[in-house]
Amino acid sequence: MKLRKSAAAAAIAVLALTATACGGESGTAGDKPSNPATGSDAPKLPTYTVAKDVKIDSPTLERAQKAGKIVFGAKNDQPFLGFEDTDGTRSGFDIEIAKMVAADLGFSADQIEFKTVDSGVRETTISKGDVDLYVGTYTINDERKKQVGFAGPYFLAGADLLVRKDDTAITGPDSLKGKKVCSIVGSTPLQEIKKPKYGAETVELAKYSECVQQLLNNEVDAVTTDDAILKGYAAQRPEKLKVVGKPFTEEPYGVGMAKDDKALRDAVNNALEAHQENGDYKKAYDATLGLSGSEYTEPPAIERY
Repeated sequence: MKLRKSAAAAAIAVLALTATACGGESGTAGDKPSNPATGSDAPKLPTYTVAKDVKIDSPTLERAQKAGKIVFGAKNDQPFLGFEDTDGTRSGFDIEIAKMVAADLGFSADQIEFKTVDSGVRETTISKGDVDLYVGTYTINDERKKQVGFAGPYFLAGADLLVRKDDTAITGPDSLKGKKVCSIVGSTPLQEIKKPKYGAETVELAKYSECVQQLLNNEVDAVTTDDAILKGYAAQRPEKLKVVGKPFTEEPYGVGMAKDDKALRDAVNNALEAHQENGDYKKAYDATLGLSGSEYTEPPAIERY
């Protein structure tokens, strides 16, 4: 799939919100996100040099090389992180991470195939080999490491709360008692918000965009997930939505892959470090996630195992 549009152009595209709990193709919300930098003022995406004659003892990479393409699982409904426009163009920070990694593994942007994979089936999709790698706000934790491998982390997020603009009752996780809070099946923020200490009633859906639609429809009181994701939705609807409180968990994002493919894991870690050191990482951040109002911070140290 060709990725030729700038992140700024994608940021002003019509974003999708869907209300079907089974997932699938996103529908059109009709609103455009607020974009603080457009035209000549917009940060530019970096370009990535494609490595030649890459040789790694990795069954996953060998399969991709034979196919002439590399398949990434991703999200398609997260503004500024992983978003699919109406014409099929993918954009966002996670998409740029995929492009960086792919280039160092020997694949150009035109040789990347993105597949939308919802959170609840990530481990199954990776384990079955339906995708070669997964980049989609994927928190690294010990439980998931029992099923899949991780490179990274390449970004540290934290669970937060999205509420309606005129809501003054919810100010953070301590004010959720009796409130209806939406998150998605398989997410770490959902498991957190279910803890008795918060006293919240939870609603579990397949996509965050579905949760946001319910919030806009006054069906739920808040949406919880990583702050980076929520800031994207707030930037999309600044007159209707806001992020409140401070992050109350740590969510280190990693690149998911086959559990025992250590050679590939090491290669992806090398790629992440290389693009952090040469400045590509920050340029990509500024041109994608930075447009949501999320301040740049230095990436966390890579954890090799």
